Amino acid sequence: MRRRRMHGRKRRSCPMKKQELSPQAAKAKAERDLAAAKTDDRKNKKAENQRLRRAALKKGVDLTGKDYDHTKGKFVSVKSNRGNYGKGTRT
Repeated sequence: MRRRRMHGRKRRSCPMKKQELSPQAAKAKAERDLAAAKTDDRKNKKAENQRLRRAALKKGVDLTGKDYDHTKGKFVSVKSNRGNYGKGTRT
């Protein structure tokens, strides 16, 4: 599989190992993931992220290794934006 370039740079391979699922489980997971990605909340967050990211790039901000955090309202490192800051997914 060819690696795609992002903004002229080679993408790093993911350090996490791919899940080893049966074909039936992988298909079910793909359907669940797609359904989650199509919710109104996810669509709105994705659109907001794209708007802010494009605006920041126009201003010349270096966004290498950063994601927009919708709770903090700013760009933070990818690492810190995962797992809800040590609280996981529980509320």
